[in-house]
Amino acid sequence: EDEDTELLLQALLEGQNYGAAAAEGTRCPSVSVTRNYPAKRDCLVVAVLCFGNLINFIDWFIVPGILLDIQKYFGLSDGKAGLLQTVFTLCYMLAAPIFGYLGDRYNRKIILGAGLFFWSGVTLGSSFITESHYRIFVLSRGLVGIGSASYSTIAPTIIADLFEEGKRTTVLSIFYIFIPVGSGCGYMLAAAMAKSTGDWHWAFRVTPCMGGLALLLLILLVPHRIQRRTAVHRALSISGTIQEADEKPDVHRTAKTTWCQDVGSLVKNCSFVCSSLGLTAMAFVTGALGMWMPLFLYRAQVVQGIVPPCLQESCNSSNSLIFGGITIGTGILGIIAGAEAARRLRKRNNKADPLICATSMFISALCLYIALMVAQTNILSTFIFIAFGELFLSVNWAVVTDILLYVVTPRRQSTAIALQILVSHLLGDAGSPYLIGVISNAIQARNIPSLQWSFRSMQYSFVTCAFVGVFGGGFFLLTSFYIEEDRKEAQS
Repeated sequence: EDEDTELLLQALLEGQNYGAAAAEGTRCPSVSVTRNYPAKRDCLVVAVLCFGNLINFIDWFIVPGILLDIQKYFGLSDGKAGLLQTVFTLCYMLAAPIFGYLGDRYNRKIILGAGLFFWSGVTLGSSFITESHYRIFVLSRGLVGIGSASYSTIAPTIIADLFEEGKRTTVLSIFYIFIPVGSGCGYMLAAAMAKSTGDWHWAFRVTPCMGGLALLLLILLVPHRIQRRTAVHRALSISGTIQEADEKPDVHRTAKTTWCQDVGSLVKNCSFVCSSLGLTAMAFVTGALGMWMPLFLYRAQVVQGIVPPCLQESCNSSNSLIFGGITIGTGILGIIAGAEAARRLRKRNNKADPLICATSMFISALCLYIALMVAQTNILSTFIFIAFGELFLSVNWAVVTDILLYVVTPRRQSTAIALQILVSHLLGDAGSPYLIGVISNAIQARNIPSLQWSFRSMQYSFVTCAFVGVFGGGFFLLTSFYIEEDRKEAQS
């Protein structure tokens, strides 16, 4: 790559200066290669990436925000409605390894810009689909997922290259705050646009405008090349300023290393595997909650007599707005709390990160179970326990990513993130929305159709999420047994 060549020439020149100084018998200071980008430019790059991440997750959760309207418009059962989010996530996860491979080898700015332009265009196009073309609408959601995969895979690796480990956790926390913020804004934007215009299609016409602005900022403010940290290592080793003979070949690998070799090495990394399975459980729960919780809350209110059954053309209730607000608030607090807890506890315990994740998963599972059990009698308590459940889920987002970044060698990080996305979505939120819908359909089919069983079918199917959350906590506990050894190996 051109950026590697430039660093190599710089290192060679510095190596020659070192040799000349040694010949004269003078003491030469240690060689270092500094980045040309000032701190202000780094902050601007992060701001642009965060804005893109916001748009990414707004698009992700527009459909759940207006699910009642979409169900009525296309005449969908719970199972078919859940399929919308499943197709989106399947396409997202299948595309992630491809973008991970490209991101490790080609210009990441171009890939990010192309993905942003693609998913914004498809989102705008989906707003013109009529009720007789449900399959085209499903296809459009899948294409949006492909575009989103380019962003989620590559953007964190740019942040990893801009900041060292201490600052990286803080910056990643800021970046991942926009997951719950974007998710909550997706619910609120969708519900607000559908209510104000009387047509849910308008919910899909706002984010393309935001995407155009993000693309412009990406072009203007993000450097065409961002120095990869391993490029420095390769340049210095070739110039002879550091010794490579005793280092593992995985650390300074060539561009000819195959993707299969990368995956093979990652599969042997116990911390990466166990933390990825823990993240998979998180994704399962998050995907199910994100898709079905507003509808579940609506059905609980109908059973309690708080709101009447939806018989009007627009089925929007306040639940999407409330749940969106809960998602934003608990997401911000959870990610900040997780990052701060990790920062403080790492000084006392090298296993703090996976232990934080395990504890938060266990507490979250308990809170969600209580929320489901009290939903039929006390809707306020349901909102409170859902808020606590989401709060403890959000604690893990930045911490899990930071675990990956320090147990995996830098040159494999894009591939590792892509593989983690593939596994966590394949076994997590790719299937959970559809699975919850199918279980709900099966329970309704075995009982007399009624508002009561419409609620109970969703309640019983949601219990699956609480048990999956407990399994996720167990996988994070397993991570704590291996993390010290894997971290040392990645940094050696």
